[in-house]
Amino acid sequence: MSNESANAPPPAIPSGVEGLSFESSAIHAGQRPDSTLGAVMPPIVLSTTFAQLSPGKPRPFEYSRCGNPTRAALETCIATLEQGRFGFAYSSGCGAVNNILELLGPDEHLICCDDVYGGTFRLFEHVAHQRRVETTYVDYTYPDRLEMAITSKTKMVWVESPTNPLLKVFDLSAIAQICKKRGLWMVVDNTFASPALQRPLEFGASIVLHSTTKYLNGHSDVIGGAVVTSDEALAQRIAFLQNALGSVPSPFDCYLVLRGIKTLPLRMREHSRIALELATRLEKTKGVRKVLYPGLKSHPQHELAKRQMPGGAGGVVSFEIEGGEKAAHAFLMALGLFTLAESLGGIESLAEHPATMTHASVPKPQRDAVGISDGMIRLSVGIENQEDLWKDLEQAIARAGNG
Repeated sequence: MSNESANAPPPAIPSGVEGLSFESSAIHAGQRPDSTLGAVMPPIVLSTTFAQLSPGKPRPFEYSRCGNPTRAALETCIATLEQGRFGFAYSSGCGAVNNILELLGPDEHLICCDDVYGGTFRLFEHVAHQRRVETTYVDYTYPDRLEMAITSKTKMVWVESPTNPLLKVFDLSAIAQICKKRGLWMVVDNTFASPALQRPLEFGASIVLHSTTKYLNGHSDVIGGAVVTSDEALAQRIAFLQNALGSVPSPFDCYLVLRGIKTLPLRMREHSRIALELATRLEKTKGVRKVLYPGLKSHPQHELAKRQMPGGAGGVVSFEIEGGEKAAHAFLMALGLFTLAESLGGIESLAEHPATMTHASVPKPQRDAVGISDGMIRLSVGIENQEDLWKDLEQAIARAGNG
């Protein structure tokens, strides 16, 4: 859909799936059979440009940076799943973050949770900071601390819940009330939960953001991002920035994410089920100091997680191994079925060391202050057989202890 004009309307969400369940919407939203050939799967439209009816009068699409049929199907699908009105797809999660940061002007202030993905932290500190956008990091576990951090220049509040990698869960309704009272945009990175487990717009968020690389795609073969809002004025600005900045995904990548979303409800149930079982066993294992997983009763925000994420606590488990960084490295090198790799959300299980991998861009004093220890390991639990996964963890912990 054309967005070349600064006043172009935000992309519309086609009707036709009202009243469908989440599971049915994951399969059908934005994806009617092709009107020309009847193809059940939306075609991958690779054309970069589209013939116009007359000079200055394009059809629904004119140029693929501005809009593309395959991308529109993905944007419609994700917006529908998040119960939003307007969806936007990007070439990466960081591209989506950067697009939202462009809503802020020089000397405006951003507040962010103190435990946040390292790539987001890097953008805030080394990109937004260069444009004189200052960031304050706050533990939203205590909402009054958020209120205390707000200044006359504050414009946006950035939330991850669950957080990366400490898996804190924040009261989204309480944060939304503060933001609404003070006229602030509330952005929620919903990557860890996915809309299958949590829909932040329902709690009052202004914008929801995803790395579609993770659970939405679910197969570790696409880099992508997405943004959803129901605010038409915000959508107008985001649509202009998406086109102007040009960080858009290829039609083929959009097709792959759409294909992955069709099994999202099934995958998230399995991710959550197996992760809870492994986390429960890890809590009882010698050599494990602490396990962080919102599905465990020992988690500080367990009851809140049950209310906000009734479908499950997700597939990410973090834990501290006794012996610090040396033991963590030995554990990771001993794994067989878990792959040592960054990222998460795929059907295959991954393990990583936040201090030297995903959060290496966060200075050590700051990592220590929030609790990202050198002995911390983050697991992305896939959907393999849970007993195979447990045997792998058990033998690696034993070998790390003997090392």
